[in-house]
This record gives sequence, structure tokens and C-alpha cells, in this order.
Amino acid sequence: MLGPVVASPSTAAAAAPRRAAATQRERPPAPLETLHPALWRAHQLGRSRDQALASGFAALDLELPGGGWPRRALSELLLPHPGIGELRLLAPALREVAAAGRVLMLFDPPASLCAPGWAQLGIDLQQLVIVQGKARVRGRARELLPHADLLWALEQALKSGHVGAVLAWLPARLKTDVLRRLQLAAQSHDGPAFLLREPTAQQRPSPAPLRLSLQPAGADALSVRVLKRRGPAQLQPLVLRLPAVLPPLLHQRTDPPADGQRVAPARPMAPISSLQPLRAAGRH
Repeated sequence: MLGPVVASPSTAAAAAPRRAAATQRERPPAPLETLHPALWRAHQLGRSRDQALASGFAALDLELPGGGWPRRALSELLLPHPGIGELRLLAPALREVAAAGRVLMLFDPPASLCAPGWAQLGIDLQQLVIVQGKARVRGRARELLPHADLLWALEQALKSGHVGAVLAWLPARLKTDVLRRLQLAAQSHDGPAFLLREPTAQQRPSPAPLRLSLQPAGADALSVRVLKRRGPAQLQPLVLRLPAVLPPLLHQRTDPPADGQRVAPARPMAPISSLQPLRAAGRH
């Protein structure tokens, strides 16, 4: 009778790679979207290379790639006019950035900011820096480079990588190449960068990976429609309830009364003389 066959060490070493290759062939291939953060399937929301910043609204986070506001990228907010609740929408994210001791830079806000209002949103006023542009160029140069000083400061702030969050109210009909430069600069910005623009900008292309359309939806409510994102099209707009800033009595004046219901007149609010606007730093 034949005795047991004993494999030599060299034979066993040669068989080990073959067994490993066979085991690898038996494993199912990894999904393609896991190979790189820039890959995603058409029915899925794209992932983010960096951890997104939660918006503070769970329903909105479900619609945003990465589950929040993107870092190192531009986010465009298209709104009909200022004051519809856009700051209350961004307040939770801005509050988190300011609480971490990072600077919030506001470029060319449309009106003087109310310090008590920002404090009510829970944002540390010491972290706010306001930059107001001064359009000093004239003639043809002014048409080609509107608000050139403001755009230069915005680009440099994004490139620096030392700013926590950026809010910029951009001039109308901004050229695509300017937006492309801002998007390239935003790749060095470890935080959200919000560009507030006119609603007609929807008709023109933009390199920003995220574009939202905002519309008022009643007192302390905001309609949010995703125009562009890394993922499928949004089926229907979201209606978000914002933190209330009006007392209940004034809510009755803003909401239409039911049939036969009488709305009591609201008492006039006493003037608040202690409210002082924030001082802005302009570039001269």
C-alpha cells in the first residue's frame, strides 16, 4: 500500500497564491460607487469627500448629498429678495462653525445687520467679519468687472483656508468664468460657502455643485427646491418650518383668517433704541 503524500514546503508555498486568487474570484465585486467619492449611481445621492455640515433640518439633510451642506464647494441659494428666511435657514450651520471658534465672513450684505438678531440666532458676534465692496472702476472696465474688489476679496478668503464659513451676496448676471474661479478657490476652503443670487440665475449655467431655490411659504416657513445636486432630481419642494421670530399675535395678522373669524389688532411695538447695526469693514 502507498503511504500518505507529504507536500514539500516549496509545493505548499506555490499553492498559497492559487488558493488566494480562487478565494478572491469567489467574492462578489465591490460596488463601483465605493471606488471613489466622486462616483455615484443615477438613483443615488452623491457622497462627499469631506464630512458635510448638518443643516439643522433633518428633512433637508436627506435631500443633500453627504447629508448636509458641502465643504470645499459652492452652494448657491436663489431667492426673489432678501429677508425671506434665508439666514434662519443657514443659522444652525453658522452657529456650529462659530462655536468652533472659526470666522464667519459676510460679503456685501444687502442691509445693515442687526446685532441682537444675530445673537438671538445663537451666533457669536465676535466671529463675524463683514466686507462691503466699493465699485470704484468706471467706464468699460466697470461693465467687464462688476464689483471687482468684492470678488477679489471673496476669492482670496476662499483660497486662504482660514475662514469657517462664507456668505456672499453676488451682483446680478455674474459671468460663468468668475463663478468657475470661485469654485476652484472653494476647494481650499474647509467649510461651507454660500452664494446668494437672483432667481433668474437659474437660466444660466453654474459650476456650483449645489443650487437651491428658496421661496417664502408663509410666516416662519420656507419652500426649498433643489435645482442641482449630485444625484437624482428632486420630486417635490420641501416646506421647512423656521424658528419663529414673530410673536403669536402677529402671526394672526400674517395668516389669513378663517370664515367669520375676527383677528384682533396687534399692539404697536415700542421702538427699540438699543439696537445698533454691526460695523462693517470695507476695502479702501
